[in-house]
Amino acid sequence: MVNKMFQVSTLHALVAGYTRGVISVKELESLGDVGLGTFDGVDGEMILLDGVCYRACQDGSVVRPAPDVGVPFASAASVAGGTAFELEGPLDLDALKHELTCKIDDAFALNSMHIATVSGTFDSVSARSESAYRADHITLKDMLAQTQREFVFEKLDGTLVCVYHPDYMDGINAPGWHVHFLSGDRMRGGHVFDLSMLRGRAVMHTISRIEIQLPSTPAFDTYSLKETSQREIAEVEQGASRHSG
Repeated sequence: MVNKMFQVSTLHALVAGYTRGVISVKELESLGDVGLGTFDGVDGEMILLDGVCYRACQDGSVVRPAPDVGVPFASAASVAGGTAFELEGPLDLDALKHELTCKIDDAFALNSMHIATVSGTFDSVSARSESAYRADHITLKDMLAQTQREFVFEKLDGTLVCVYHPDYMDGINAPGWHVHFLSGDRMRGGHVFDLSMLRGRAVMHTISRIEIQLPSTPAFDTYSLKETSQREIAEVEQGASRHSG
């Protein structure tokens, strides 16, 4: 089986402020069973797991979005099989990313895309989410400065959805690993800043094809996507409050 990544829009478009829905949640669930992204107006962090889409709200609670809710940005794939391996902790987020990268390096696959799910027991998970910000041509960084909230989950089980894009795909998506969390009871989640994982089991899937659904509205062509800087993408990925000054 050749796994295919389905991507909604591009990261540069999202960072530049194009946050209108491109497809619906229902459509996304039909195109992939694992992935991550966000919702219309950047209304929370998306975790797609086992074919079900979840929305992490601004306070870290998780709800199921309505099927007609718009999706402005997402990466998802339908996967089968995969390579499973155990992870012994404690591991923080950097150490976990290192372990995952070593696995794909050992397989001579650093220039491919990958999706990994890591089910584990966590001492803590530091995460963020946000509420919707309705505006055009307001950058994602400025939106998050207004609506982003950070929180810490402690002593729980859950699953990390980890998506990897190689460096040469910068602009389409963020290079390296992007990680979202969903608790085992499906009640808590968000975009992960750091964690302390005691133990876990990872399943890695290599992705060798990509299909991108670009926005079809005329407004999309009013955004200058190449002006998005690597620093701005890094700030968005790591959190605006962590890069003040």
